[in-house]
Amino acid sequence: MFLYDTESKTKREFQPSNPENVTMYVCGPTVYSYAHIGNARPAVVFDILARVLRTQFKGVTYARNITDIDDNINAAAAKAGVGIDVISERFTQAYHADLEALGVLPTDVEPKVTDHIDEIHQMIESLIVQGYAYAAKGHVLFSVESYKDYGALSKRDPEELLAGARVDVAAYKRSAGDFVLWKPSGEDQPGWDSPWGRGRPGWHIECSAMSAKHLGETIDIHGGGHDLVFPHHENERAQSACAHGVQYVRFWLHNGFVNVNHEKMSKSIGNVLLVKDLLKQARGEAIRYVLMAAHYRAPLDWSDDVLQQAESSLDRLYGALRQLGNVEIKRTTDAERDALIPAGFKNAMLDDLNTPMALAELFSLSKQANTATDIEHKRSLKASMLACGSWLGILQQDPEHWFQGVTHANDVDASKIEQMIESRNTAKASKDWSVADRIRGELTAMGVVLEDSAQGTKWKLDR
Repeated sequence: MFLYDTESKTKREFQPSNPENVTMYVCGPTVYSYAHIGNARPAVVFDILARVLRTQFKGVTYARNITDIDDNINAAAAKAGVGIDVISERFTQAYHADLEALGVLPTDVEPKVTDHIDEIHQMIESLIVQGYAYAAKGHVLFSVESYKDYGALSKRDPEELLAGARVDVAAYKRSAGDFVLWKPSGEDQPGWDSPWGRGRPGWHIECSAMSAKHLGETIDIHGGGHDLVFPHHENERAQSACAHGVQYVRFWLHNGFVNVNHEKMSKSIGNVLLVKDLLKQARGEAIRYVLMAAHYRAPLDWSDDVLQQAESSLDRLYGALRQLGNVEIKRTTDAERDALIPAGFKNAMLDDLNTPMALAELFSLSKQANTATDIEHKRSLKASMLACGSWLGILQQDPEHWFQGVTHANDVDASKIEQMIESRNTAKASKDWSVADRIRGELTAMGVVLEDSAQGTKWKLDR
């Protein structure tokens, strides 16, 4: 398996420190509002990576954190007149609901910042003792100049790093680029007692402390969006390496941005797409499909028609599965199932998660499925398509359910449709063509497409 490492800027063969247990940490959301499609992309990308890793290695421990203390959370809580726990819990639940709709599996560990204040204190104290951090006026700051390898991840020179940091040059800083590990809290702000006064953690120290607690001082893979390379991951790398004296991350992986109609997604432009709103337009599997249709490292341009295109693509794949009929496939172990993965698909996925090429291989299987007649060939094709789908997190529902599925915005009563089809069949059997035609017309008006065959009548929604 080969993965592109941001730090070395090369695609290298991935070998974990311990083949018995791959460790992966991905930066999760700051829970003060609903997740947008940019938040969803790393969740889907690294869900796919975790699925693939589990097919290649005996064990995987995947952690994705929840940041539940932050100035934005504080502001939202103050505005609503509630505690920060109320805001963070509300939007954590919303985030989980969005990810479930997108087919993202739960992680092995989901640490919350507020549960790790002691670990944060311990790491800060270690950095102070070793001379990498200093206390000043209720703050504790990391001394960038004390770590000679600072900037190696983002590959920026010191002047560019300082310009990109957008930091306030406070008088108590030894150097303008020094970043906060601990900051004081006012009486009206959440805070915890510490050796440096009542306060709260800085952004970067949180992930370093949580990853060390749950995955160890060196982790195999650290993932996140490209926007986190600097300053967040650069600062994580510095403080973790200094605190523990060992390499922090062996492979840094970053997914590309999501743009909307060729523009950067931003509140000022007004083009932020919330997952909960997109789920009113299309099903989660279609949204997931869009997020994997481009290579994870490439920018993804979200346009007005991408969801319709994804629905159509999934129609083709589910249509091929339906064409294979009810052929039973043998119950297999995970190893036997993965042996059914075609070489082209597997090679694509093991080559830095090349999902576009893997999808092309999957469509090749679907093309064969549409013309297959031999029962054993059908059985093999069905097993292969489902196995490939499990790596990607798609094609795991019954084809009939897919074609009869609905979005939140277009809710229909499936039992009512079945009753109407039965009434139509009764009318046809009695040669009451006017009633049969009337019922078909009513179903068409409801957006239901009927497909009559010798095996009976199937239906799907007209998208």
